[in-house]
Amino acid sequence: MSHPAPAGEGRRFSMLRDFIDSESSGGLVLMGAAALALLVANSPLAPAYFDALHAPLGGLDLLHWINDGLMAVFFLFVGLEIKREVLDGQLSTWSRRTLPGVAALGGMVVPAAIYLTLNWDDPVAARGWAVPAATDIAFALGVLSLLGPRVPASLKVFLAALAIIDDLGAVLIIALFYTADVAVGALVGAAAVLAALITLNRMRVHLLAPYLLLGALLWFLVLQSGVHATLAGVALAFTIPLRSAPARPDDRNSPLHKLEHGLAPWVAFLVVPMFGFANAGVSLTGVGLSDLLSPVPLGVVGGLFIGKQLGVFGFCWVAVRAGLAELPAHASWTQLFGVALLCGIGFTMSLFIGLLAFADPDLQDQVKIGVLAGSLVAGLSGWLVLRLAKPQPLAVAGRPAGTQELEAGI
Repeated sequence: MSHPAPAGEGRRFSMLRDFIDSESSGGLVLMGAAALALLVANSPLAPAYFDALHAPLGGLDLLHWINDGLMAVFFLFVGLEIKREVLDGQLSTWSRRTLPGVAALGGMVVPAAIYLTLNWDDPVAARGWAVPAATDIAFALGVLSLLGPRVPASLKVFLAALAIIDDLGAVLIIALFYTADVAVGALVGAAAVLAALITLNRMRVHLLAPYLLLGALLWFLVLQSGVHATLAGVALAFTIPLRSAPARPDDRNSPLHKLEHGLAPWVAFLVVPMFGFANAGVSLTGVGLSDLLSPVPLGVVGGLFIGKQLGVFGFCWVAVRAGLAELPAHASWTQLFGVALLCGIGFTMSLFIGLLAFADPDLQDQVKIGVLAGSLVAGLSGWLVLRLAKPQPLAVAGRPAGTQELEAGI
């Protein structure tokens, strides 16, 4: 028997639906941008493409502005998503965090282990261990959107929550393992600006302008400090107030909701596609099977395609069998396996970590080849499994009250 959702639930689920819809559409645009980049990089336009990316512009070249500047906006958006979901969304309770959290952990540990197994004897190559540990939510949800109603809404929620936890893991990895030499003075200045942002939050300042102005200063100081500038976006996001009033945590008029919804279309349809177009372009001239089987790209492909499905699906299976979690509502094990395959699409964050891990352009190209190949195989395999999987009936006996409401809200 269906029960009315608690006050505020429908609003939160509608927000998640909006997020999934925007990410799905953005994923399709990202696919087109990546394909266009590969086409241009292997056409007579290739010299102009690469020259434009390295053209100087205000002290940085265009590629650095995209990777350090625009991607800071992407990380700001990711940080807003993480904060909202943890405090007031699908990750707000331990029961909701368990299955996507376990899946995200498996999806990071197993791919990294596979990569390191194939590159343990080369300290330089081993720096790329985190490349296959990331999931690209826009790409993965874009593939899910092609399947329409064949995929239950609960699986889309599961994938979105998994990817948000995965993004948090990637942010921590970047901060801990991919930080260059630190300039102490700039870092102290960044800490002071961050303290000012926290003070604004504690004083319940709800105007976005002061946060954004201090956020721009924070980005500049972090850029100068040697810590990757995109982390300034995450730090800024965590200081943006979630509530416009103490009793209204789900109020769409809160600063966080306003900023998140304002950024969503720009991130989905401009920032991420521009990053994909700027970084997916790799010349395939002379590239053969032997290049794909070298340790770095092989480790990336193995981590994304084999590691993700083993880690995500395997950890979920153990959690469900142990009684720690339940399958998403109306989803079968086959469908969950298909989603685990889609988690092997690591495009945006994987490419980004690869750029941080390796300064050598040849190794960066090897990462790109591995990410493109692994993501393509994982995406096609996941789509095929989900396409052939038999949809579950809408009513499943024994489901706890609330699962149907969750799907109705999406």
